[in-house]
Amino acid sequence: MIKNAAPNFLNLKGLSHKELIDKYKNLLEQVIVIRSEERSDELKCLIDLLINENVGLVVSRQIFSDLCSMLSSLPRNESKHIANYALAKIQPRNISFEDQVTAFRQLLAEIYECEGDCKQAANILSGIPLETSQKQYQNDFKLKTYIKIAELFLNEGDSAQAEINLSRAATLEKDSKDQSLQIKYRAAQARIWDFKRKFVEAASKYYELSLNSRLDETEKKHALNNALNCTVLAPAGKQRSRLLATLFKDERCQKLPAFSILEKMYLERIIRTDQVKEFEAILQPHQKATTADGSTLLDRAVIEHNLLAVSKLYNNIRFDELGNLFDISAQKAEKIASQMISEERMNGYIDQIGSIVHFGVTQCLPTWNKQMQNLCTQVNFVIEKIQQNEPEWSRVALATQINSN
Repeated sequence: MIKNAAPNFLNLKGLSHKELIDKYKNLLEQVIVIRSEERSDELKCLIDLLINENVGLVVSRQIFSDLCSMLSSLPRNESKHIANYALAKIQPRNISFEDQVTAFRQLLAEIYECEGDCKQAANILSGIPLETSQKQYQNDFKLKTYIKIAELFLNEGDSAQAEINLSRAATLEKDSKDQSLQIKYRAAQARIWDFKRKFVEAASKYYELSLNSRLDETEKKHALNNALNCTVLAPAGKQRSRLLATLFKDERCQKLPAFSILEKMYLERIIRTDQVKEFEAILQPHQKATTADGSTLLDRAVIEHNLLAVSKLYNNIRFDELGNLFDISAQKAEKIASQMISEERMNGYIDQIGSIVHFGVTQCLPTWNKQMQNLCTQVNFVIEKIQQNEPEWSRVALATQINSN
């Protein structure tokens, strides 16, 4: 149909832009309603016609925009095929059709995302020239696009690419007044930290989101659950202790499936293996990754917690006994204990000759010396004040003290 009509359309003369647009739009509407397999071929012919330089840009831009809008009503595979064909044909003239190329890419990204191919969806959106285009995109549009690309890469587990795109959105987010975009940005940032195993930072950001009044209750609960999971996985230490205290005192956490393990960590009780397995079942795939020594992130976090719990019960313990208690080797127990002590996440020292770890031992003499120094300083300050206010009395008292000696 269109192939035969193309010469006539290319030779249309003396018509206004509106009249030409109406004719092409009428042709598009005739093709869209075709129910046979010929529709795709006819749409391709229409695209070939529109890309012809004899068709004015005002006309072709409008019809391409209309075509993109209509594709969403077609079967997904057909829409994807036609949109990809349109992008390929427009590519040599991308500068002339920037808005239309953006619309086709957004449509394709939605299709690929629905099909579960988030990586391809992210790559399609990345093709939008947000920074190099002659068109000046609004900051919120660029921010929304960068965040969406980051989210898509995160869905594929590619935190590196997600971080690259979110870093481009950082300055835009500061200038944006769109609170929904700001929330999406913070959520994406939390997920990136989560993927990069920066669990303390991720937990703090998730908890902040769980308190945001603009989120509905389901979203708040999801953010709170993520905050709890990341806190459990975080390295034992002062920062995690503060997060544990905050979450434990939040009544909402009592309804979460992982509250029992949160409670044990906050109360510094030893966590059993069966409780670890229950908690592991609710973790996301990337949170089940293994470390260099072959243990999982959760195993490592629980061992560190249990080590702190043991330090409250024992003055010292042999590494072989510690290993038996945690079901790990003595060498691994020593390595974890030494790392925690060196990072000042646990008080103590290691007797390598005796293969013993001593907990909570402080150096008493330096502490006592410092306290005595402070006391002497205060006494000297009092004497100086007395000498200033009662010089005669001070002279007599000092002479009496000397004579008595």
